[in-house]
Amino acid sequence: MQSKLVTAVITLALAAPLAALAQHDHKAEHAGPATASPAVQVIEMQVTGEGFVPSQVKVKKGQKVRLVVTRKTERTCATEIVIRDQGINQKLPLDKPVTVEFTPTKSGQLRYACGMDMISGVIVVE
Repeated sequence: MQSKLVTAVITLALAAPLAALAQHDHKAEHAGPATASPAVQVIEMQVTGEGFVPSQVKVKKGQKVRLVVTRKTERTCATEIVIRDQGINQKLPLDKPVTVEFTPTKSGQLRYACGMDMISGVIVVE
């Protein structure tokens, strides 16, 4: 008699979560397609003896941009990246990738430069 009671309790304990899981799957089938958030556009850049490489990149308006900038030379004044229109001023330590993120909200060109404004490049926002 006690084993039947234990079996009944275990059955009830397992039945509720299984019923909830079945109900959840049923709802998911009828929910329709999920709206995907826009992907992050990752752009790898370097600071070399040539300056910022690449010196021009294209991105999409409204899509998050992740610049991964690595300074590869000590012979440069580009020890930081400044994007004034985005309020960005980020130090670039030697041989260490630095991530800079922003989301452009209007089309056009965003200029980026070193802190001395001598070495620069352009982000074209389409």
